[in-house]
Amino acid sequence: MYDNQNVFAKIIRGEIPARRVVENDYAISFYDVNPMCSTHVLVVPCGEYENILDFARRASAEEQAGFWDCFVKTADKLGIDGEFNVFANAGLSAPLFNQSVFHFHLHLIAGERTDACKEIMRSMLCEE
Repeated sequence: MYDNQNVFAKIIRGEIPARRVVENDYAISFYDVNPMCSTHVLVVPCGEYENILDFARRASAEEQAGFWDCFVKTADKLGIDGEFNVFANAGLSAPLFNQSVFHFHLHLIAGERTDACKEIMRSMLCEE
């Protein structure tokens, strides 16, 4: 069940500040507070969706189009074009990265890796 008190819901409602990049009626993007690279933003639908499958299954065509419009405008505004990563986490036991906020969001990541990112990559490569 969706928790409307999660941090992203509070950001969407303006209860918690965030460094917003782009917003429309259906989605917002803002900088991640724990960036993995020099550019690390989250693109978040305004509707109450727990993960990417929930969004894909239940969001209207208009909501999905608005979300992707926000995504593209975010990439354009940040000058992201050719070399970047996009990912979504789902669930507490996801195989690579656990979902920590149960509101669907995409990570849009580009630029130089942070020290935290380098450490995570080293630990993943050494993990058995």
